Amino acid sequence: EAYRMIIFAPNAVIAKSKFWYYMHQFRKMKKTTGEILDCVEIREKDVGFVKNYGIWLRYSSRSGTHNMYREFRDVKLTGAVSQLYDEMA
Repeated sequence: EAYRMIIFAPNAVIAKSKFWYYMHQFRKMKKTTGEILDCVEIREKDVGFVKNYGIWLRYSSRSGTHNMYREFRDVKLTGAVSQLYDEMA
């Protein structure tokens, strides 16, 4: 059985670490029982114009867990995610 995740991280080492963290939460799987087949950076085809990106996220606060939908305008998905991190910090 293979699982696929899109993870936003600064480099491959952190992305693999986040993958195993989420796999343990979702499927109770550890590094010793699985194997990472591939870790690649996703490149966008058209970066010449501005697009709207909608991002669903879930976060925990002092009052509980909240679901949120935010929209961002950027030329790349990674730029939109960076805006999200800056806004949530």
